Amino acid sequence: MGRHAPPTTGVPVMRRSIIALMVALATGLSACSTMSSETTVGQSPSISETPTAQAYGPPLPAGAVSEEPGEYPAKEVQTTNLLGSLRPNLQEPSELIPRIYLRGRVIIGVDQSQNLLSYRNSKTGELQGFEVDLAREISLDIFGDPDRVDFRFVESASRAEALENREVDMIIRTMTITRERQEQLEFSTPYLSTDSRLLVAPSSAIEGIEDLPGRTICVTDGSTSLEIARSQAPQSSILRTRSWADCLVALQQNQADAILSDDAILSGIAAQDPYTEIVGDSLASSVYGIAMPQSDALYDSTGLTRQVNSTIARIRNDGSWWQMYNTWFDSYLTTAGPPLAAYREEEEIS
Repeated sequence: MGRHAPPTTGVPVMRRSIIALMVALATGLSACSTMSSETTVGQSPSISETPTAQAYGPPLPAGAVSEEPGEYPAKEVQTTNLLGSLRPNLQEPSELIPRIYLRGRVIIGVDQSQNLLSYRNSKTGELQGFEVDLAREISLDIFGDPDRVDFRFVESASRAEALENREVDMIIRTMTITRERQEQLEFSTPYLSTDSRLLVAPSSAIEGIEDLPGRTICVTDGSTSLEIARSQAPQSSILRTRSWADCLVALQQNQADAILSDDAILSGIAAQDPYTEIVGDSLASSVYGIAMPQSDALYDSTGLTRQVNSTIARIRNDGSWWQMYNTWFDSYLTTAGPPLAAYREEEEIS
């Protein structure tokens, strides 16, 4: 499914090195950017292992850790037989979520460097992407205004913690719905389907997972992609990084041979570096959902879940979902459409 032609001999090394430097600088600058309605939540703790020393060449991205083939067993990731979410109903936002409605804004945790999904436009300084558009659709349905969103930047490893500490109302940040996560958090019905695949340089001659023994795969630490890499490529080394932008830098600096991730994420990486392509068959399928805290004695997330699901239902029905998808992913991916809604049995509705 690769869309990029291989570069001509002698050209890509210098150009990819320049791109690597630009990506590294852009990532650093975006992390420092602040706006009145945008805050960073839950800075990611340092990875406990000592990063592997590099005898030659540039250092690994900060916090990156190398994992030897078979060093850790893969954990099972269950992305099927998931629990359904709560159905939307006809109540007004002022009734469903009075606390948020009276506050006058909804606080949503997002990424700020996930190209095409949730990232800062380097020219305008504005946040944009598929997930940013989705956040604004939720605000539109609550307040009649798409700009009543207080964006908080949340590290991947801190998503659940930010919700449990009530630092955000919800997380929209490429969060795969798994049965394990459903035991800890409340999820909306799915808003995007994805397939795990590989991103490589055309000159690597990698066409699929069968070409990876003896090579190095880059994934973000704590992601479902890490477990896929461990289970499906046991003869490959794994480079675990803090972000997908770090994986791109590692690929450009020849510290990794392939990036393994969801195709929605890979499409954003491919858009940043024209000397990469998405290859191979699907290694696993999953869906993204909007995560919210589970209800407890002090907090009831029932109304918020129903409100969010009403927005997902609306954008499916009025064509907004297709407009968002075509805007961000049409050049890189194909889709059968939005994922099917998945609701709990009616008798479970309160």
